[in-house]
Amino acid sequence: MRDELSIREEPQIARAPTRDGFGKGVVEAGKADERVVVLCADLAESTRAEWFQKEFPTRYIELGVAEQNLAAVGAGFAEYGKIPFITSYAAFNPGRNNEQIRTTIALNNVPVKICGMHAGVSVGPDGATHQALEDIGLMRMLPNMVVIQPIDAEEARKATIAAAANGRPTYLRFTREKTPIVTTRETPFEIGRGYALWESDAPQIAIVGCGPVLTEALAAAQELAARGIRTTVINMHTIKPLDAELLYRTALSTRGVVTVEEHQAAGGLGSAVAEFLATHHPMPIEFVAVHDRFGQSGTVAELYREYGLDRTAIQDAVARCLKRS
Repeated sequence: MRDELSIREEPQIARAPTRDGFGKGVVEAGKADERVVVLCADLAESTRAEWFQKEFPTRYIELGVAEQNLAAVGAGFAEYGKIPFITSYAAFNPGRNNEQIRTTIALNNVPVKICGMHAGVSVGPDGATHQALEDIGLMRMLPNMVVIQPIDAEEARKATIAAAANGRPTYLRFTREKTPIVTTRETPFEIGRGYALWESDAPQIAIVGCGPVLTEALAAAQELAARGIRTTVINMHTIKPLDAELLYRTALSTRGVVTVEEHQAAGGLGSAVAEFLATHHPMPIEFVAVHDRFGQSGTVAELYREYGLDRTAIQDAVARCLKRS
């Protein structure tokens, strides 16, 4: 069993929001390439764009509460050779400016990096209006768009640096809550290439997920292993392009798949996995996600329980998948 990246409950485990990884990564990208610029819609502190602003004040542009303009101006910068990161809450970017992203960025295939912060229900008390649960679906349906959600702050740093260099329109999804850092600087990261975080010998079920909620999947996998249920946990940080080779190989060696994401079940990672399996290797699949509901105010733990995103819900989904296989 490979468990060097497994998550446990020890208090000494470092925690940070994935938005911090963006803040560090975009500064590193800016140092490596002077074409990198950051545009923000009046949320510099919350998005960590202010870290770039302090380092490169002449390459930071504050556009105010004007997310549609944020996308269009970002596209203009990209057309003239810059590498723009446009930043706001995911509820507004891409939630409010979807049409401008579609028409000025994706259609023109320009390398704007759309950074959606505070995604998912883990925004907590901010409630439904600020809990983006549809953003992955909006972005993965756009031609030319790359879609990434890193598992932790360290992977978020790497994803930001990789996105700066990929030459493609890219959506990067980040969260506000401090979550466990389960990868290291040495953990490989490549856009479009997932990897196993946990793997029992001869796994029965594959748990495929993205984002910090995957730490719940790691906890569930450990508890399942104690009961003799064997799983593998795949970090599919890139939702588009999906790592088809890894997914196919994993499907061939298991009896079913459980997808895990802090997003609507419709349109997100689960949909992408189901679409692939339906045409390449049909098998039982269960979806741990938000099922056709808006968010609400509460603590992260309360909301994870309410929406069936915690380790108990994941273990229940594994049991259903095993029963069907």
